[in-house]
Amino acid sequence: MKSQENGKSMINAVVLGAGMVGSVIAEDLAKSGYEVTIADYSGDALARVAERSNGAIAIAQVDCRDQDAIEAVIASADIVFGALPSWLGLNALETIITSGKSYCDISFMAEDPRSWDVLAKEHGVTCVVDFGVAPGMSHLLCAHAVHLLDTSDRLEIVVGGLPVERKWPFEYKAPFSPCDVIQEYIRPARLVEHGEIVTRPALSECVLMDFPGVGTLEAFNSDGLRTLCDTLDVPFIRERTLRYPGHAEMMRVLRAAGFFSEQLLQVGEQDIKPIDVTSKILIDCWKFEESEEDLTVMRVEAEGTIGEDYVRLRWDLLDYYDPNEDQSSMARTTGFPAASMGRMIVDGTIDEPGVHPPEYFGSNDKVVQRLLKELEDRNVIYKKSLESVR
Repeated sequence: MKSQENGKSMINAVVLGAGMVGSVIAEDLAKSGYEVTIADYSGDALARVAERSNGAIAIAQVDCRDQDAIEAVIASADIVFGALPSWLGLNALETIITSGKSYCDISFMAEDPRSWDVLAKEHGVTCVVDFGVAPGMSHLLCAHAVHLLDTSDRLEIVVGGLPVERKWPFEYKAPFSPCDVIQEYIRPARLVEHGEIVTRPALSECVLMDFPGVGTLEAFNSDGLRTLCDTLDVPFIRERTLRYPGHAEMMRVLRAAGFFSEQLLQVGEQDIKPIDVTSKILIDCWKFEESEEDLTVMRVEAEGTIGEDYVRLRWDLLDYYDPNEDQSSMARTTGFPAASMGRMIVDGTIDEPGVHPPEYFGSNDKVVQRLLKELEDRNVIYKKSLESVR
């Protein structure tokens, strides 16, 4: 429900999840003039948001595993945003739809969120899922490339979030939940080859790639294509995750030794899942220190034809921690697109009931250009290039 301030109507937004990404979404919406409530179970996370915003963002301590609690906290919302761990994503999506609320979500849920498409249409709500940096902008730009090219033969995404300073032993820090990062190392990677969906082991087919301003990184298969596997008619599509060289081999060792196993293991009188213990340990090992700098690097590349020319169309992103706002790069590059998409749902630029993956909007020039402009205004810049390759 829209509230009033100085006679003007204010949009009421609720953000589920007060981690680094959720807090950036909330802060960006508040700067846009929205009345924002952020909900999380962690009192520490909520206190951090309250302190950073000087009370401009309302906080609500909510167990987001409890669907009744979610329904209560979003009751007066005009728009809801999801920045929850992947395992909470699908149930939260259903609850928000049945509450009659439109939604923009960044959860990397294992399930296909389109399973609730019919339900969303029945309730007349617009839900955009997977809308962060990757998945999110990566998918949107892939679809936009297909829209711009006359024919498309190949799409490739390479993306990674990394600490600027490499530290032994992992040379990695997690910009979001470690359990979600581990999913990138264990879920079989779906690719498209010769027009057919195929799978490869996660962490497989590792190659070295050079990136200006960053140096040499390794790129390995991960299951980031998701809905792109069946929404775009392109014969070859692949996504790889980027890390500093050597990280993939270390993760393969942990995986082979059983540290990522979800099978119960009896230890003394208790049954535990090794992956739960590993995640708990890595929370501290992979935690960014206060004001520690990170970077996000992504390349979205397409090959195909424009007229008689065979071309390569590319967008490159290299983004860094913002010391002025004390916002991590991964939180910025993930949170800002979600906030922008949510604003377009609210103002009616996007008004299509259903559950939509990011690529659904790639052929909408108005949506794409507004997203890129709003990101550029926040110093998140996608550099576009086009070259003839034969």
